[in-house]
Amino acid sequence: MKLYGYADEGKPPEEVVPLTLAEVTLCATPKELQALSRFLAACADEMLRMGASYDHVHFSDRHKEFRSSPHFVVAAAE
Repeated sequence: MKLYGYADEGKPPEEVVPLTLAEVTLCATPKELQALSRFLAACADEMLRMGASYDHVHFSDRHKEFRSSPHFVVAAAE
């Protein structure tokens, strides 16, 4: 597993280059972590079902209440 991210510097999306991260800290409520846990399990199931055609999924696309949160994206490993 690899972790990538970038700072919110107000740049347009085409100018953003993700950086490799050494650590990630989630500051969340138990309810948010449970939602994230269900999302990750669903992503794993979808990856297994779709195989090589799986690309990526945004947490906020599946859980609209997180649209104003930082983006959390699950992508297939290369």
